[in-house]
Amino acid sequence: MSTLHYLVFLVCVLLADVEGIGFTLPPNAKKCLREEIHKDILVTGDYELSDAPGQSTHLLVTDSSSHVLYSKEDATKGKFAFTTDDYDMFEICFETKMTGGARGPDREVSLTVKHGVEAKNYQDIAKAEKLKPMEVELRRLEDLSESIVNDFAYMRAREEEMRDTNESTNSRVLYFSVFSMCCLIGLATWQVLYLRRFFKAKKLIE
Repeated sequence: MSTLHYLVFLVCVLLADVEGIGFTLPPNAKKCLREEIHKDILVTGDYELSDAPGQSTHLLVTDSSSHVLYSKEDATKGKFAFTTDDYDMFEICFETKMTGGARGPDREVSLTVKHGVEAKNYQDIAKAEKLKPMEVELRRLEDLSESIVNDFAYMRAREEEMRDTNESTNSRVLYFSVFSMCCLIGLATWQVLYLRRFFKAKKLIE
C-alpha cells in the first residue's frame, strides 16, 4: 500500500473513529469489550440499558493492570470519559445480576465509544474560547493533523522496534547455529578418535 493511499485510509479511519454497538445481556451474565488505545487519547462513552425489573447492572471500565477508570452500580444510562496514560488494552464490562436468583428478560445494551478527535466537544470549545465556525473547523483539522502525525510517529517507532528485534533474533540464531555446528564437529571428531583407539585396542586396524 502506497504512503498516499495509507494516508487517505488513516484519515478516513480517524474521521469515523466512533464505535457504536448494541447487544443483549442475559440475567446473571457478564460481557466485556476490549480495545487497544494509544497514549494521551481522550476516550468518551455513552451507554443506555433497557428496563429490566429486578435486575441490577454493574458497568466497569479498567485497563490491563485492573485500574478502575470508571465504575457505576445499577447502571441504566449515562456517560463516562477518561484520558489514557499509556498505550494499553482497555476493557468495558457490563455485568447483570438478578435479585433472588430468579429468571428475567434480557437487557438491551447500547454503547457508543469515541476516542481521539471525535471524542472532543468542539461546540463547548467554541463557546469557551468564542471561536467562529471557521476557526472551530480549523481547530478540528489541526487536531486531526496532529493525531495523524502521532499515529505515523507511533508506527515508525514500532517499525524500528520490530526491526531491532528481528536483527537481535537473527544474531542469536546465527550464534546458536555456529555453536551447534562446533558442537557437532567436536562430537564427530571425538567419535572418530574414540573408535580409532577402540579398533586399535582390538587389533582390528594398524
